[in-house]
Amino acid sequence: MAKKRKARILPLFILLFLIIFAGFVVGVFSISQVIASEFGKPTKNLSLTQRILYPIELFLHREALTNPKNSSGVDQPFTVAQGESVSMICIRLEQSGLIDDAELLRTYLVYTGLDRQLQSGQFLLNPAMSPIEIASALMDATPAEAVVSILPGWRIEEVAVNVAGSGLAISREEFISESYTPSSVYFSFLPIDNSPTLEGFLFPGMYMIPREEGIAFVLSEILSEFNANMDEDLLNGFERQGLSIYEAVTLASIVEKEAVVDDEKPMIASVFYNRLAQGMRLETDPTVQYALGFSEEWSTWWKSPLSNADLAVESPYNTYLAFGLPPTPICNPDLGSLRAVAFPAETPYLYFRAACDGSGRHNFSITFEEHLNNACD
Repeated sequence: MAKKRKARILPLFILLFLIIFAGFVVGVFSISQVIASEFGKPTKNLSLTQRILYPIELFLHREALTNPKNSSGVDQPFTVAQGESVSMICIRLEQSGLIDDAELLRTYLVYTGLDRQLQSGQFLLNPAMSPIEIASALMDATPAEAVVSILPGWRIEEVAVNVAGSGLAISREEFISESYTPSSVYFSFLPIDNSPTLEGFLFPGMYMIPREEGIAFVLSEILSEFNANMDEDLLNGFERQGLSIYEAVTLASIVEKEAVVDDEKPMIASVFYNRLAQGMRLETDPTVQYALGFSEEWSTWWKSPLSNADLAVESPYNTYLAFGLPPTPICNPDLGSLRAVAFPAETPYLYFRAACDGSGRHNFSITFEEHLNNACD
């Protein structure tokens, strides 16, 4: 009798096991369907164990993946190093207070296959972002801000090339057009009432610009930086030299293009002041280069050397022919050039020319004969 009873019980256990197993399979399948609908289908790279366990874990904690840690958080920079493991990235996200559960986010990334798509670079993250939103942000290493650089001595067209290549949605043509025909609103950012162009006032430096901003914001930032550097000391210096702000910027733009070594700028400014005081023409190559514009032959806006024909070009910017300052600045000078115009050296020099040693320095002279003798052989 005992043997018959055991024989009957064994099939019952097997049946019960099959029922439980079938229920488990159905449950796992149902959970997998729910997770697939909410978070996408699993990557093909998962093992069988992961295909079973990961959907269950995501199902049990799915609200934690879609809710931010702190709804009133603030932006903070986060760096992902080249080759950094997904586990370490998730751990650092938790340590930084951006998420609550590093292991849960790692599971989500591995389940979806996004662990293989994380980018290295700089990111701006916020605990007000859900873990899924943070994961999405880590797919795109495009910085939130573009870098616009302006080098001293660049003219508008050269600045425009950098702006157009910075990642902002601003074309070279748009920047040039806006800078050469500026709206009156831009002069609210400057210490002058008007100007035919913004040449001279695009202050050299590096600017971090949010990528969604347009031309008006970019120019307002750059012009505001110029204005911020126009302190009382500098303005008083211009006044003592008998120059308006516009005239000072124009002269500073010439000093900028002539000087290679910064400490020579006050000396070069003194030469121009001395020539103006004696009623001499400035006779400076950069103003002619500005008049000539872009040289297709030399692929530059600043052709050098200039030919005799270049020096004879008819233009109010040709200071070999026209007296006084050119009509507008010819480039965008830095603070050193502006200060050289405000506080020039006191010298008797009327001429200068490049030294022959390749140092970028100049030889200064009082007479034209001395000037000729300083020529390189």
